[in-house]
Amino acid sequence: MLSRLFIQNYALISQLDIDLNKGFTTITGETGAGKSILLGALGLVIGNRADLQALHNTAIKCIVEATFDISKYNIKSFFEEHEFEYATECIVRREISPSGSSRAFINDTPANLQQLKALGALLIDIHSQHQTLQLNDGNFQLVVIDSFAQITDKQKEYAQQFKIYKSLQTQYNSLLQQQEELHKEQDYLQFQFNEFETIELKNINQTDLEQELETLTNAESIAQAYGNAAIALIDGETPITNQLREIKNTLQNVSKNNAKFADLISRIDACNIELKDVASELETIAETTHYDGARVEIINANLDTIYRLQKKHSATTVEELVIIKENISNKLVDIGNIDSSITAASEALTLHTKIVQTAASELRKLRTQAFETFEKQIVLQLHELGMEKAQFKIQHEALTQLNVMGADKINFLFTANAGAELRDVVKVASGGELSRVMLSIKNILSQKVSLPTIIFDEIDTGVSGQVATKMANIMAQMASRMQVIAITHLPQIASKGNQHFFVYKDHSQEATLSSIKKLSADERVQEIAKMLSNDNPTNAAIENAKELLTH
Repeated sequence: MLSRLFIQNYALISQLDIDLNKGFTTITGETGAGKSILLGALGLVIGNRADLQALHNTAIKCIVEATFDISKYNIKSFFEEHEFEYATECIVRREISPSGSSRAFINDTPANLQQLKALGALLIDIHSQHQTLQLNDGNFQLVVIDSFAQITDKQKEYAQQFKIYKSLQTQYNSLLQQQEELHKEQDYLQFQFNEFETIELKNINQTDLEQELETLTNAESIAQAYGNAAIALIDGETPITNQLREIKNTLQNVSKNNAKFADLISRIDACNIELKDVASELETIAETTHYDGARVEIINANLDTIYRLQKKHSATTVEELVIIKENISNKLVDIGNIDSSITAASEALTLHTKIVQTAASELRKLRTQAFETFEKQIVLQLHELGMEKAQFKIQHEALTQLNVMGADKINFLFTANAGAELRDVVKVASGGELSRVMLSIKNILSQKVSLPTIIFDEIDTGVSGQVATKMANIMAQMASRMQVIAITHLPQIASKGNQHFFVYKDHSQEATLSSIKKLSADERVQEIAKMLSNDNPTNAAIENAKELLTH
C-alpha cells in the first residue's frame, strides 16, 4: 500500500509530505485546487513521462517520492529479476532537473522508465473516467476474465510458451528466406567454385612461378652467360683461378714464409677454392638451363588462371584466393545443409505449435466456464448501483490465429434498458454507466485476487443521490480488502473514508500554491456540510454531514 507521498517543486506544489493509512482514503477540495496535480506527481513515480513545464520553480529540481508497504505483496521476484534491493518498505523516487533531464530510483538504485512502469503496475491502479475506455480493449477484457477465473498464472505460462513459439516461427521463416536466397546464387557459386578447382592453389607459390617463367623465357642467354663465366674462371687462355694461383706462388716466394703475410696468402688461396666451386655451379646451371616449351605452357596457364581469379575477386595474392575459395565452398555446404536445418526447425515448430495450441485450448475452456458466473455477478452489482434493467453478456469468438493472450476474442456487451439490444459497452454506456461498470468489475476482482492500491479519480462523475451512496458503500467494501483512495466531489463518498484529505489553494505567499491537509473529525463535518450545501453550510447541512459520517 502507499504509505507516504512526498512532492517538491511540482506544478503548484512547493512542497508537501503526507502519510496515508490502509483502508479507504478520500480526497476532496476546491475546483482547480490541485487534486489532479497529486495524480500527475504520482504518475511520475510509476513511469509516466516528465514534462519540464511541470516544475514550479525552474531553478531547482522537482522530486516526487512514494513509499510503499509491500510486505503483503508477492512481488519479490520483480526485485530479483531487475537486481534491486528488496525490502518490505519500497521507496520509489523520481527527480526532474531544471535542464529537463530525469532520474529514477527504486530503493536508491537507479532505474529506467520501463522498470518504473513495470513496478508501478504491481503497486498502483489509477482509475479515472478516461480510463474506462480500457473496457473497449479486448486484451483488457481477457485480463479481467483471467483474473476472475484465477488463471492469470496459466496465462503467463502460456505467454512464455507463445514467446518460444514465435521465436521458432521466426527462425523457421528466416531459414526459408535463406534457402531461397542461397538457391538463387547456388549455380553461380558452383560456377565460381569450379573455376577455382581448375588449379591447386594451396600447392602454388606465385612468386616462384613468375621467376621460373622468367628463367625459361631467357634460358639461352642465361646458359651462355653462365657458361662463359665458368670458362673465365677455370678454362680459357688465362683463367682467373690460374692467375690467383700464380699470384699466391709469387707472394709466397717473396715473403719466404714470413708470418706477417701468411694470412693474406691463405685468404687468396681460399678465394681460389671458392671460385672453383662457383665455376662448378655455373657450369651446372649452364648445362641444365634450357628452354622447355611444355613447362612454359603449363606455367603460363597457371599464371593466367591466377591473374584472372585475382582480378575477378579483387585479390592480390594466392593466399587471398584460397580464403575466397573456402568461403564459396562454405556457402555451398550451407546450401547443402539448409534443407536439413529447415527440416529440424519445422519439426521443432510443429511440436511447439501443438504445445501452445493445447495451452490456448485449456485457457479457452477455463475462460468460457467463468463467463456465466461473471456475467451474473456484474449484473447483480449493477442492479445494486441503481441500474435495475441493466444486462451484461460476454461475446466470444474462437480465433484460428494464436496471439500472446491465447486464441480468444471477447467483447463485453451491455445495455442499461430492458428490451434494448446488447452492444459494445463503450459504445452504448454513458460516462456514469461506464464508471459503474468499471467499479463493479474492480469490486468483483478484488474478491478474487489481491489487487494493488487503487485510486479512483472522480469516477463518481455523473452520479448522485442513492447511486452515489451505493458506490461509496462498494468502495468501502473494497477497502476492507485493499487500500482504496478516492478523489471525489460527492459527500456520500467523502464521508465513507477512514481518513479524509482536503486540497486547497494557499494565497498567503506571493504566488498561489496548492496544499493538502488531513482533516480532523470536526473539519470533516464542515467540509462534507459544504459539499452538501455551500461555503456557508446551514445547520441542517451540518447535521446531515454528521449523519453521513456515522453511517
